[in-house]
Amino acid sequence: MERLNYKEIVQKILEGHGKNRSNSQTEVKLIFDTERDRFSVLNIGWQELTRIFGCIIYVEIKDGKIWIERDGTEIGVANELVEAGVPKQDIVLAFKAPYKRKFTDFAAS
Repeated sequence: MERLNYKEIVQKILEGHGKNRSNSQTEVKLIFDTERDRFSVLNIGWQELTRIFGCIIYVEIKDGKIWIERDGTEIGVANELVEAGVPKQDIVLAFKAPYKRKFTDFAAS
């Protein structure tokens, strides 16, 4: 069986989250470091007098697994990865404490 291209899958999912919302004063920026397998979605801009700069999603591919370091979405990047065909044992919920990961359906590390 042919192995899935995790880089392509992650980028496609994050691109879906990168679409700017028409009613927002901020911009959503995609940052893809394909050489080092690091991918992020940032929210940047101003809301009236308040500066907005925050990481919505941060994902790394390490040792053949997808490590979700930050997930500020409602649907969950892990769920989207599973829907795209990525096995749960290849997804690490790195934003959860290491001792808690074994209680999820996903990889512990």
